[in-house]
Amino acid sequence: MHRSAQEAAELLWTCRRSGTVIDALPNALRPPDTAAGHAIQAALPLVAGRSVIGWKIAATSAAGQAHVQVDGPLAGRILEGFVQPIGATLSVVGNRMRVVEPEFAFRMGSDLPPRAARYTVSDVMAAVASLHAAFEMPDSRFADFASAGMAQLIADNACCGVFAFGPAAPPTWREVDLAAHRVHAAVRGADGTVRYTRDGEGRALLGDPRIALTWLANELSSLGIGLRAGKWASCGTCMVPLAILPGDHVEADYGTFGRIAIEIGLGEN
Repeated sequence: MHRSAQEAAELLWTCRRSGTVIDALPNALRPPDTAAGHAIQAALPLVAGRSVIGWKIAATSAAGQAHVQVDGPLAGRILEGFVQPIGATLSVVGNRMRVVEPEFAFRMGSDLPPRAARYTVSDVMAAVASLHAAFEMPDSRFADFASAGMAQLIADNACCGVFAFGPAAPPTWREVDLAAHRVHAAVRGADGTVRYTRDGEGRALLGDPRIALTWLANELSSLGIGLRAGKWASCGTCMVPLAILPGDHVEADYGTFGRIAIEIGLGEN
């Protein structure tokens, strides 16, 4: 590990733990390209002293990519301690994004190790154990994450935040057109009244959650990492992210895949 990559990871982890932000990584630590960004992200588990329990994909829609000024999706590591149970209260203390993203997530049942040949959708789906409705409350260590650039966003773990994964969907999910599968979300205020609702579809995830997961498998393969059995893979928001306030109740109805809900508060995650 290059010392600069470790130092950059240490700075970003310190920002995360303290809830502070920076304008950019210092010149001596700033990644000049995506490879350097990946090196910084790869140092994060060691710096944090936490194991990798899964992966996330950021910017899986054209609108999301335009918002953060990147030309493709980004992969990030979900570390031990980043996951809360469904129904838990997620804290927005130190979180500047203040949004919740309803996502499609998978749990892997077998390994997809690095290899020269690209994985197909069929290869990847055969390795999946289960499908889950999920929430992410993303976060960034950059004051203006929208202009940080792809290399720094990768270094910052692709804006990885706090997750909540619902129970496994019924096995019949494999027969469903995930691209057309609709999700209905509602955000209720502290007084219980609905502040607003929003709808989304699986096609927001690179056209189909299956395609998004296949992109992740091939991205990790190209990085020499692979996607391992037992790991989570959360494949991006299926709708415009939900703006939240402390005291809000957020719920998402995935139809036959289940309904999930979380609370938003000011405690500690």
